[in-house]
Amino acid sequence: MRRDTPGWPLRRRRLQRAPRRALTYEEAVADRQGDGTLLRTHGRRTGRAVLLLHGYTHSPRQVARLAELFHERGCNVYAPLAPGHGAGGRHAGFTAADLLAYAGDALDVAAALGEEVGVVGVSAGAALATWLGAHHGDVVGRLLLITPLFAPHPGRVPAALLRPVTVLYGLRLVPDRVNARGYSFTAVAQYLRVAANLPAVPVRGALRRVAVVTSPGDTVVDAGQAVAVPARLAAAAGAAFVHHVLPDGEGHAHNVIGAHAQALDQVYLDLYDG
Repeated sequence: MRRDTPGWPLRRRRLQRAPRRALTYEEAVADRQGDGTLLRTHGRRTGRAVLLLHGYTHSPRQVARLAELFHERGCNVYAPLAPGHGAGGRHAGFTAADLLAYAGDALDVAAALGEEVGVVGVSAGAALATWLGAHHGDVVGRLLLITPLFAPHPGRVPAALLRPVTVLYGLRLVPDRVNARGYSFTAVAQYLRVAANLPAVPVRGALRRVAVVTSPGDTVVDAGQAVAVPARLAAAAGAAFVHHVLPDGEGHAHNVIGAHAQALDQVYLDLYDG
């Protein structure tokens, strides 16, 4: 008897389920600002809502400035804290299923906040954003993916070792390791498991724009996969696709959002809006 979907053990049916909850605006805004979560609304459901998903080892503070700028443009904005992240986060304690439950709940909130829903994801958060755009393409209208993590930079994990490393650490078959950046192999592998469970054929209906930002100085993510994965999604969904490469020689590395990168805020807003 087949235990799971083709591609097992990385591809699991439970990591491809995309349940939805229909929330009212009042339900969506109730008790949503604890643990560093950001919620910026205009006191009612608006025409546009933006969901922002921060990167691994970060918190909503990473996207706080961008959240305010979207809010100033009339959007309702939601930026929740990922499980096991933030101050005192247990980076090796969460699972891929935990991440997808968090992202799915966040999308339910965003869908109640606005008529059109867009998702902005940073690094590992962009893997979650892409999963939402693929499995909930009838809800998500726009994706902005900033230095997305679908695979590590080949200098960190060679392509030939990516699958065994993801299986071993992702399924906790070997003890965890932490690299010089403070990244838990087990934690990063959970995001890689999310990326491994994108559907071959996405749900269609709402997604009409996918924008990707890569940085020439990024030594964390595989730049080829950062572009190829969302490009395939856009093509399959019939959405417009834009790839923006940050200027070389300006010190841009992997973390290209926040107070140190304010000059890029307008770039991101323009890429999102198209």
